[in-house]
Amino acid sequence: MQMLKQLEGIRLEALSELNRIDELGELESWRIRYLGKKSRLTQILRSLATLTIKERRLVGSQANEIKISLQTSLVQKKEFLEKTHLASSLEYKRLDVTLPGRPITIGRLHPVTQTVEEICDIFKNMGFQVLEGPEVEWNYYNFEALNIPQDHPARDMFATLWIDPEMDSKARLLRTHTSPMQIRIMEEKRPPIRAIVPGRTYRYEATDATHESMFYQVEGFAVDKGVTLADLKGTLFEFCRRLFGEERKVRFRCDYFPFVEPGVEVAIECSACGGAGCRLCSNTGWIEILGAGMVHPEVLERGGIDPNIHTGFAFGMGVERLPILRYGIDDIRLFYSNDLRFLTQF
Repeated sequence: MQMLKQLEGIRLEALSELNRIDELGELESWRIRYLGKKSRLTQILRSLATLTIKERRLVGSQANEIKISLQTSLVQKKEFLEKTHLASSLEYKRLDVTLPGRPITIGRLHPVTQTVEEICDIFKNMGFQVLEGPEVEWNYYNFEALNIPQDHPARDMFATLWIDPEMDSKARLLRTHTSPMQIRIMEEKRPPIRAIVPGRTYRYEATDATHESMFYQVEGFAVDKGVTLADLKGTLFEFCRRLFGEERKVRFRCDYFPFVEPGVEVAIECSACGGAGCRLCSNTGWIEILGAGMVHPEVLERGGIDPNIHTGFAFGMGVERLPILRYGIDDIRLFYSNDLRFLTQF
């Protein structure tokens, strides 16, 4: 009869079109067209009521068989396309386990840390011990024990960050230099002493291209019998040569620091102009890198050491100034701006 021929035609057409589909996204359109509510197969099933009982049984049975067959074919086709897509994806993204792994990005030391370690290595090779001290310091150790009492004009050299409002010996502050460790070390150790002290120091001042409120210093000193200014000069000459190169000239000039007598300023030949004079060195041909001198006898006494028996020398330097001079950096604030474009150059 006519309806059976229509059903067979629908089945053959649906299966033929299903075989040509090669994308998962096209299966839903096929399902709607041949198994949906408005499909020809569904329309035939809805029209069964117009048939005789005998025809209804025959057509209904055939229509249900075709519907189940198409649904089964749809499921099989979907599974086939999913497996094909997965295999293709795995082939495209296949991992060759014999290839070397991706390199891990390794961090690097901050340029100030690199400089501190280099300074420490130089002095350790000359027999100095590396020690550290507290950043929150007593007024006594930071000023008074170093010949800087409350009314001393040298206090104007240090813009101090005070923790306690009282300015007596027990007042606390953020240390303005690493020199307080001279007293602390001499109180604990007996000569011979050779020590350097790296660490952060703090000043209450506005920041600009050449000033920061927090910066690093390295303090060094030696105490023993018969230590002279010649020992100080020899030590610092050797330090400058190792840090800046064998050919770099070094100059000593008189300077004043309350805790040394006599005091000296150490400068190196300007690397930009070779000593001829330029803007970097203010046309002097020299750039100051540290202050030094012979430990003041009163400082030795406060450390519990007899200045009639022992003498010593001391020096201190700002760490940031050294890479500034070596690499031509024009702004100290770059060290602490956390800009990776700057930091990854070191």
